Amino acid sequence: MCGIIGYTGSEDVREVLLDALELLEYRGYDSAGLAVKDAENGEIKVRKCAGRVSDLRAICASEKLVSTCGIGHTRWATHGGVNDRNAHPHQVGKVTLVHNGIIENYQELIADYELADELASETDSEVVAALLNHFYEGNPAEALKKTVSKLRGTFALVVMFADQPEIIYSTRNVSPIVATLCDEGAMLASDLTALCRFTNRYFVVPEYHILELHKDAVILKDFEENTVEPEFLTVDWELNSAGKAGYPFYMEKEIMEQPDAIANTIGNRIKGGMPDFSKDGVPDTLFTSCERICIIACGTAMHAGLVAQALVKSILHMHIDVEMASEFMYSDPVIDEKTLVIAVSQSGETIDTLEAVKYAKRRGAKCLSIINVKGSSIARESDYVLYTSAGPEIAVASTKAYTTQLSVFYLIVARMAHSRGVFTQEETQSFVRELQRTPDVMRKVLENRRDIHVVAKKILSAKDLFMIGRGLDYSILLEGSLKLKEVSYIHSEAYASGELKHGPIALITQDTPVVASVTQEKLFSKELSNIREVKSRGADVVIFIKENLSAKLEGEYEMIKLPDMQDEFMVLPASVALQLLAYYVSSDKGFDVDKPRNLAKVVTVE
Repeated sequence: MCGIIGYTGSEDVREVLLDALELLEYRGYDSAGLAVKDAENGEIKVRKCAGRVSDLRAICASEKLVSTCGIGHTRWATHGGVNDRNAHPHQVGKVTLVHNGIIENYQELIADYELADELASETDSEVVAALLNHFYEGNPAEALKKTVSKLRGTFALVVMFADQPEIIYSTRNVSPIVATLCDEGAMLASDLTALCRFTNRYFVVPEYHILELHKDAVILKDFEENTVEPEFLTVDWELNSAGKAGYPFYMEKEIMEQPDAIANTIGNRIKGGMPDFSKDGVPDTLFTSCERICIIACGTAMHAGLVAQALVKSILHMHIDVEMASEFMYSDPVIDEKTLVIAVSQSGETIDTLEAVKYAKRRGAKCLSIINVKGSSIARESDYVLYTSAGPEIAVASTKAYTTQLSVFYLIVARMAHSRGVFTQEETQSFVRELQRTPDVMRKVLENRRDIHVVAKKILSAKDLFMIGRGLDYSILLEGSLKLKEVSYIHSEAYASGELKHGPIALITQDTPVVASVTQEKLFSKELSNIREVKSRGADVVIFIKENLSAKLEGEYEMIKLPDMQDEFMVLPASVALQLLAYYVSSDKGFDVDKPRNLAKVVTVE
């Protein structure tokens, strides 16, 4: 989950590295560092500290240094505490290294190669630096191959050797590295967001290859010394779209971008009013030949899967499971060649989901992934990919990635329903027309966001909060509750309303606000009954309600009215409203909304 940047070229390397590390802050980190080669004496100088990139920038500002080659890192602690010593880069002998991933056998390596006396930190990463220095005899590629052959685990390694001026080396297994060559020089990073200041072209470094960055060239070779031509991809978002555009936080900006993100995601996949995946290369046979569906994902992406599960059950009447990717391989899942596996991940690098995809494919399943980043690890591992058009999502708490994932699921359900004979063409077109209304409906929610801000102010002091709903309402409240936990640190739990009387209602008191979602007309009376149960026990209740249902409760409850859509689509406007609730609570409490404590955007370690 660390951030990595490397650069050699014509620019002041410290500014390039520091700016890139700030762009990578959203991944989550607790320390930062960089290593640059002094142009005057050739010495590699390391500067690092626990804390923010701004702290590192202050350290660097106090010294004058001319350098155009260096590497940088933001660390999210796995081995060893948060302190200056454990921060990257690590320097042992002629080797200066940054690492993302986890080395499972680092203690064995310390013993086998008697490395203990060379180590100053508690990290597994420094062990790799020491082992690489042990093998290094002037040939970086040979030393890297020998080192990698001894490692067990995941790694993205970026290395500078003291006697290899102006050259940066990299190799990886699972943990991602992307690279580019542009007018300013050669760059690599753990995330293409860090490259976007310079170019919209990049390539993914293949696993078990060695990349050399020179000032005017990139050289990629496999472990057999064969030269490999990089496969360049193009970022399909504006180079400046990773900025805040005047908003105080990325999260607010990204919430506001959702109507356009959804329009861009579904627009080129609708032809003649019908869902169409021909440009994505996804055949109808993928949807007609499966007997069951299994969605694998983590966190917010899994919540998108739960909405899809409800749609598949009610419309397609198929057997479908939603599995936590982190538990997937350990739960003996029922997967075979008749299973369509759908993997969901914003980054395409979520390691739990990646390993689950590999497992499912070994069991004979076909895999379709829903991803926001071209060329990512999960995308490359999958049989088919549907890319969302969310653009860069910087805030740790996912917003537009989630709703674009939902929009893709609606298209999948529509295409499956038509190809399997469940929907006629007219029914399919009607379903798609309702989906196409989503951007305009979301804009109406965003226009009335001040009403949600007023409600948010009333729960700032809450220690506990509960969310209740039935059916699809329950599915979206799971995500709404997660958002509130992530950014406001309020203990929030979502419950299926009917389960309240089976235990959770014991927790309801006058000091426990309750947020209810009421968007499903067929469940209105049931949900109202459950809302009255908690109100009668003293809870303050706020209802997020479909507008045409609100007249029945006018004056009785505090309500946030949501523009009308067909019941199965109310997930989309309700999601935006719940995101705004979490955002306003967090910002009003004075928290750093974009960087919640202990969290990382891209989870690349198990």
